[in-house]
Amino acid sequence: MLKLGVLISGGGTNLQAIIDEIEAKRLDAKISLVISSKPDAGGLERAKKHGIKTLVITKADHPEREAYDKAIVAALKDAGAELVVLAGFMRIVTPTLINAFKNKIINIHPALLPAFPGLDVQQKAIDYGARFSGATVHFVDEGVDTGPVILQAVVPVLQNDTAKTLAARILNEEHKILPEAIRLISEGRVSVQGRRVIIKDAAENDTPLTNPKTR
Repeated sequence: MLKLGVLISGGGTNLQAIIDEIEAKRLDAKISLVISSKPDAGGLERAKKHGIKTLVITKADHPEREAYDKAIVAALKDAGAELVVLAGFMRIVTPTLINAFKNKIINIHPALLPAFPGLDVQQKAIDYGARFSGATVHFVDEGVDTGPVILQAVVPVLQNDTAKTLAARILNEEHKILPEAIRLISEGRVSVQGRRVIIKDAAENDTPLTNPKTR
C-alpha cells in the first residue's frame, strides 16, 4: 500500500477523487496526511470527513520559502509519506522539498503541458485560439510545470467556451487521470527515461483528433 501526502490550497475536488478511488478499492493507497497552505481550504473538511489527518502550514508561519518547505518535509516524513501529490497546491515548491522526495512528487495541471504553464491557463488557451486543452499529471522538478509528463487528457476548446466552462470540463478529466497516475505508480509501472515517462503494459491511444469537425 502506497502512503500518500497530499498538498492542497482550495476546495479539494482532486483530493476527493483520490479518496473515492481508495474507498472503492480501485487504488491500493492510503492518504497519510493532507497539508493545506490555507486554513479555510475546503479540502480540509473533505479529509476530516474521511478520518484523514490534516495540517495547515501558512506563509505567516514560515515567511521564507525554504523554511516553509522544510516544515512540509518534516510533516510528510513524520507521516511516512512515500509519494507527494500536489492537488491544487498554489505554491511553487523549492529544491528543499524536491530533493527530499526525489522523483516522488507529482502535480496535476489544467493544460496540455508544455503549453500554458503557470496560472489562468484556461483563459490563456482561449485567448491563444487553441483548439484543444486538457489536463496533465507530471513529475515535479525545479521548474514551473516542467517535469516529465505521466498522463494527459485532451479536452476540445469550444468556440463559445469561457474560462469557467472550459475549466469545468478539464476538471472532470483531472479527477480521472490523477488517481490513475497514482495507481500506475503504486503498481510499479512507471519509470522515467530522460524526459520520457514509460508506462509498462500501457494500451496506447493512436486515434487522431480534429476540432472543430467541419464535415
